[in-house]
Amino acid sequence: MSSTASTGELQRALDWKGAFWVAAGVPPLVLFSIGGISGTVGQYAFVVWMLSMLMGFSQSFTYAEMAGMFGNKSGGTSVYGATAWLRYGKLIAPLSVWCNWFAWSPVLSLGCAIAAGYILNALFPIPLADSQPVLDWVAANIGSFTADSEAVVAYMAENAGVTAEQAIQAVAANAGVEALTPWFRVYEAFQLTVPGLGTLHFNSTFIIGVALMLIILAIQERGIASTASAQKWLAIIVLIPLLLVGFVPMLTGSIDWMNVTNLMPPNAGDDGSWNIGGWTLFLGGMYIAAWSTYGFETAVCYTRELKDPKRDTFRAIFYSGLLCMVFFFLIPFSFQGYLGLDGMTAPGIVEGTGVGEAMGNMMGGGPVVTQIFVVLMIIALFLAIMTAMAGSSRTLYQGSRDGWLPKFLGTVNEHGAPRRAMWTDVAFNVFLLALASDATGYFYVLAISNVGYILFNFLNLNAGWIHRIDSAHMDRPWTAPTWLIGLNTMLAFVNALFLGAGAKVWGYENALWSGLIFASFIFPVFWYRHYVVDGGKFPKEAYDDLGLPYGDLGERKAGFLPYLALIAGAAVVLWANWFFVLPG
Repeated sequence: MSSTASTGELQRALDWKGAFWVAAGVPPLVLFSIGGISGTVGQYAFVVWMLSMLMGFSQSFTYAEMAGMFGNKSGGTSVYGATAWLRYGKLIAPLSVWCNWFAWSPVLSLGCAIAAGYILNALFPIPLADSQPVLDWVAANIGSFTADSEAVVAYMAENAGVTAEQAIQAVAANAGVEALTPWFRVYEAFQLTVPGLGTLHFNSTFIIGVALMLIILAIQERGIASTASAQKWLAIIVLIPLLLVGFVPMLTGSIDWMNVTNLMPPNAGDDGSWNIGGWTLFLGGMYIAAWSTYGFETAVCYTRELKDPKRDTFRAIFYSGLLCMVFFFLIPFSFQGYLGLDGMTAPGIVEGTGVGEAMGNMMGGGPVVTQIFVVLMIIALFLAIMTAMAGSSRTLYQGSRDGWLPKFLGTVNEHGAPRRAMWTDVAFNVFLLALASDATGYFYVLAISNVGYILFNFLNLNAGWIHRIDSAHMDRPWTAPTWLIGLNTMLAFVNALFLGAGAKVWGYENALWSGLIFASFIFPVFWYRHYVVDGGKFPKEAYDDLGLPYGDLGERKAGFLPYLALIAGAAVVLWANWFFVLPG
């Protein structure tokens, strides 16, 4: 076993390009909720994506400065920002890290759920009612159905005006589809209802999703250099065609410009209006888009694994941001221009399993091109899942090293990969996959995980100015303009507005409270690690990283201001949650 494994340290095996490629799984996240956001904000969907991306790019400069301060840490910007809060409350720092982890980690389960849907469609398709096999089945079995059949009578009761003959044909066609649907497509071992949470489905989607998760885990077990290499080729295979999907419809004249001009407000009334209900829907779109557009901050998860962190940290996040700006501007605009609002809200687009077919149609291709894009969609999901597993596992790892999370997470294998953290990620997501294995559970997981992501961003954007005051002595290889630190502090409260108003939009009125309850789970976890295991002190390396003597967290130079920020943030969330209501 190498010295890396024995000391529990990550390997310095990346340059900024490697970190860039690992973060290249973020652009495909646009496909996770592109239909859901359109169904919420209507024609303003592409505007939401653009505004959200601009906010994420601006915020990244605060994160880039903090990341450069901690060349020996991994785990991402939540870890770097959390250190700013240590002086003002030991519970606040682990809360930031925990919220970031449970925001990023569900990409594994959500991505595997969509990828499993694609695989089921490809290998175990549900036949169409007018397909030849179904027509042949109906012809052979039509005699089994009469006007007195229970199913026929029920069909006629539900569809007034149909004749008995029409009802018989419809019921026979449905029976033919059911009879010819592969058994595995509808297989479900059992369901388990968890009070207050939802229903766990142990079905075919779950089985395939777990298999995909284990394949990705096996790739990452070989270390960050191997992961970056795999990500590079996956990204090239996926992102070039995805870029073409953005440009080709404009070049071929396939964009209907009426779909992106003359925009109607969100559907808060018959025609939509900018009343409280309309703004609530718009803020709900901004809330869920942030989960995707801010995600490129994961490029600085690997600072401890960069060969030259002082030089490469800023480059990694800056160029990742530029890459995401291209895709988050172009793809929603092109999709909406080509499909229109009705097409964007079709079930296949909302659930994600019809996006590959839509991309094939946008390229003007036939069945072969469409199938190629379906395969590319599965690869794109792999890309996003790889990024999420690499980043979220390192957040767990560094949280353990800094004394916030259980100690067993802070070791690596012989390749320098945080094996126990990755297995913990997988175990958590096996549970989430069971919850997300139908469309209802999918958006529930997304809405709750985003509560954590917005909380993390709020704490982290405020950490930028706290570090400026309390840690002015620390070296900053790259320093953001002071005005930008100030702007991003204001955006922290804009994010709080999104959280209060937007969490309720996604069909779960209590999503905000469910997310806050899950966030609070860190408190007993941290209490046990810090006070029982570590005796009330953080590990020595946590103090060393701040340039402080062991056991001394330093002077609180910012005084009451951090507490004032917390109070103001909580007030914005609670006010927005009370003031903004869904349209009746």
